[in-house]
Amino acid sequence: MPKLRISEAAELLGVSDDTVRRWVDLGRLPVVQADNGRMAVEGSELAAFVQRLAAAPEPGVTVAASARNRMRGIVTRVVKDGVMAQVELQAGPFRLVSLMSREAAEELGLEPGCVAVASIKSTHVVVEIPET
Repeated sequence: MPKLRISEAAELLGVSDDTVRRWVDLGRLPVVQADNGRMAVEGSELAAFVQRLAAAPEPGVTVAASARNRMRGIVTRVVKDGVMAQVELQAGPFRLVSLMSREAAEELGLEPGCVAVASIKSTHVVVEIPET
């Protein structure tokens, strides 16, 4: 397992050496002793730390949104493959289909029977006039 010097870890994280040392002192980033007796960070520990840093914060409660077309409905079908998911939602008489990452569908817990809100915002809308 590679051991990285504090300066190497700082460079990879885009922060100063002092910042990495503070994280170590706070117990946020575990260190080991390198062969030369100095502090070092295991490569796997640094990778796990970076993932924790990159975790998106919870957005909290929103009071407004730019999307105007929001429809509450029930999920009727979820089809997942290796990377993507197709989610179908019935909102009143409207059937909506969303393509999203499998990860997003799983994080949202989307499955048939759950209630969801579809926000529709598009830069391209086709309008047709029916024959009378």
